[in-house]
Amino acid sequence: MREGDIAADYLEELLDILDYDGDLEMNVEAGRAVVSIDGGDDLDKLVGERGAVLEALQELTRLAVQQASGNRSRLMLDIAGWRKNRRAELTALGTRTAKEVLETGQSVRLRPMTPFERKVVHDAVAKIKGVSSESEGEEPRRQVVIFRSA
Repeated sequence: MREGDIAADYLEELLDILDYDGDLEMNVEAGRAVVSIDGGDDLDKLVGERGAVLEALQELTRLAVQQASGNRSRLMLDIAGWRKNRRAELTALGTRTAKEVLETGQSVRLRPMTPFERKVVHDAVAKIKGVSSESEGEEPRRQVVIFRSA
């Protein structure tokens, strides 16, 4: 996929400038290019607190792809397995909270999350019958609310 190649070149150059080691892997998931960087000791610095640096690097990489290809990019970037691990945590949170809402009947509002985090929670809640979820609020304070379905 051309998008993945452009992104990989951009990220390799970035790693060289920073003098960081890392192995790049490209995949396609659900029609979306996914680039993962693993293996370097300094990679946690490229993730940042709660993935803030990772989100910024993903946006910069998407812009680089868009500039080179002329097409809007939906590329997903993962560094040091952070996004993969976060997806597992959020899936568990969404499932656990949905079951709690089913038992108690009380709606639950989760803390503000990034669009990636909210999507993972919504996907987890959608698998539980009898509950639904929606996002409320404005960025960056947008939250998932989980409630009993009618």
